[in-house]
Amino acid sequence: MDFDLSPEQEEFRKAVRRFAEDVIAPRAEEMDRSEELPMDVVEQMAELGLFGLPFPEEHGGQGADFLTLVLAIEELARIDSSIAITLEAAVGLGANPIHTFGTEEQKRRWLAPMARGEILGAFGLTEPGGGSDAEATKTTARLEDGHWVINGSKAFITNSGTPISKVATITAVTGTREDGSKEISAIIVPADTPGFTVGRSYRKVGWHASDTHELAFDDCRVPEENLLGERGRGFAQFLAILDEGRIAIAALAVGLAQGALEESVKYAGEREAFGRPIGAFQGMQFKIADMQVRVETARLATYKAAWLRDMGRSFKAAASLAKLHASEVAVTCAREAVQVHGGYGFIEEYPVARFYRDSKVLEIGEGTNEIQRILIARDLGLPGTDL
Repeated sequence: MDFDLSPEQEEFRKAVRRFAEDVIAPRAEEMDRSEELPMDVVEQMAELGLFGLPFPEEHGGQGADFLTLVLAIEELARIDSSIAITLEAAVGLGANPIHTFGTEEQKRRWLAPMARGEILGAFGLTEPGGGSDAEATKTTARLEDGHWVINGSKAFITNSGTPISKVATITAVTGTREDGSKEISAIIVPADTPGFTVGRSYRKVGWHASDTHELAFDDCRVPEENLLGERGRGFAQFLAILDEGRIAIAALAVGLAQGALEESVKYAGEREAFGRPIGAFQGMQFKIADMQVRVETARLATYKAAWLRDMGRSFKAAASLAKLHASEVAVTCAREAVQVHGGYGFIEEYPVARFYRDSKVLEIGEGTNEIQRILIARDLGLPGTDL
């Protein structure tokens, strides 16, 4: 077994780390406070080729493997989760559905500019009344005169309202099957389509600089050829996309936990109490050592899931395991980092306060941790695990 990254991957990790430390770190607190995604940072990420990492060169990408994307997300999240989720959602949720299921024309029109970072795409699955029960989709699309006429809404959609957000791929009910169940399809909706409205930005607990909105569709008409993949397979397609997305979220969680660990080590060496650094006390040493154990085990689970995906092997259960474990590690490490910092950990000027707020959503997004436990139990063959 070889746990080393390739020389190319190691050099790439270092390059992204330098970018995160030099460009993002000095502005992280300001971005969080202003609750705005700085588009100049997005432009610099595009110049580094981050938005095209796992896509073929003929479609504007870098032709890298999935693990390389994982490394980029991890390094960004070590400094700031809002920037990390911007990349994760743009690649894994905005561009990947078109890469995986799109026609050559759809890839030429949408994937190529997304891979170059010229535009951002969004992924519209969740609705105001349906999250974990995604099959409860109420948004509808009826075929009329060669166009899909879409009505409904989507909630908590990342990268949907920036100046370069140009398209959203959504799920909609397009009919009824013989057994009476909903026929759900995926449809590509350009952002400038009449009847497509982007709601105001949410006031979130964390991820303040991440762009997140509700989307509304009122008799929104797009050409029939904007169907993505096979009609009636939209729900299954999006579930497949979420399998990869869970590995990416696990990477974000590992990065956040690593950042919390590093801030704790630094503070424990500087802060003094009773005449010596607080890191000299065994209680503090044990707390930080436990953080290190959690971070390393979460990283191993995440890298293994990414490796399985790159090897073309089954990775669904590994993705759920990595997402479940890493997200809970992130929440625990962020909480413990605040405790290490004491009163200062509750002050927004210290990064651990932002890490603490940013961590919780990792247990919710891209499939709640309760859903991940069901999927893991199902993989074990336990009864009663059908959703």
